[in-house]
Amino acid sequence: MFGPSQAAARLESSKAFAKELMVRARVATPHAKAFTDLSEALRYIGQQGEPLVVKASGLAAGKGAVVCRTKTDARKAATAMIREQSLGPSGAEILVEEFAPGEELSVLALTDGEHFAILPPAQDHKRIGTGDTGPNTGGMGAYCPVGIATDALIKRVAEDIFKPVLSAMVELGSPYRGILYAGLMIPEDGGAPQVIEFNCRFGDPEAQAILVATPKGLLPVMRMVAEGGWVPTSLKFGTTKRSAVATVLAAPGYPGEATTGGEIRIPDGLENNDLVVFHAGTSRGADGKLRVAGGRVLSVTGAGPDIATAAEKSRVAAEAIKFEGKQFRTDIGWREIARQK
Repeated sequence: MFGPSQAAARLESSKAFAKELMVRARVATPHAKAFTDLSEALRYIGQQGEPLVVKASGLAAGKGAVVCRTKTDARKAATAMIREQSLGPSGAEILVEEFAPGEELSVLALTDGEHFAILPPAQDHKRIGTGDTGPNTGGMGAYCPVGIATDALIKRVAEDIFKPVLSAMVELGSPYRGILYAGLMIPEDGGAPQVIEFNCRFGDPEAQAILVATPKGLLPVMRMVAEGGWVPTSLKFGTTKRSAVATVLAAPGYPGEATTGGEIRIPDGLENNDLVVFHAGTSRGADGKLRVAGGRVLSVTGAGPDIATAAEKSRVAAEAIKFEGKQFRTDIGWREIARQK
């Protein structure tokens, strides 16, 4: 089995645990405080500046972080999670966190608990609407690689984030083995990258872009980690000459209550070496037809020599796939495309 133990996976299953560990390991992360008592959380919110981020400490399918422009919004988010149980048990404990400005970056590393190899970084698009508008989702698309992830930045992430966090987990007696996903905020002023969250998995939809773009050679390392070892490696996973863009096709109603059951029609011959359709919320009906069975239905990944080419392939294929009420963004990778012009 390739993946961390339950104890090590607390880096994702408890944001409070992850925050405490980062503070001890002196890893840059926005200041936050955990609460289970609503009145204490509301009192604390009243003492903070604006904007704020309110997070469910537990797992919430990518919907547990709410960016609140005002204290009023933060109070509403905290009340919904703790008192109204809008996220169920995941929101029984919340974090009230300072807002960290900058550009998001997803950096993943394969690790046996001591050694690690960083994969090509990605950037995902959380908002439902074009131009990064509307409510947060579990992810409407992602692209890889990312121009802001320079060699110097990745070296800094390795030395200042992955090394101390992995060492801290060893000290706790819970070495982390598997894939560790660091969700980062990169300040525009060149300051230290800040960790927004950890995931104990490849991530969706980041994986659909990263794995298509990553050079071959992952499997032997994954197998060694699963068997309790490490391949002494000169594999350079961190750079890639191939670009990939993944566009998520979502059901009508998502990220709220998704409408399911609609028939999905994927044109014959759509996939090729540069176009892959990943299934997520799909099922086969009794009639044998492919149908919508979840909020995020398909992820369409295009590949090419640059992000603009990959994005065009992804968008065209996303338009060609049909189901009633289909939602998708046509601008995945827009920041990178603008940078490359």
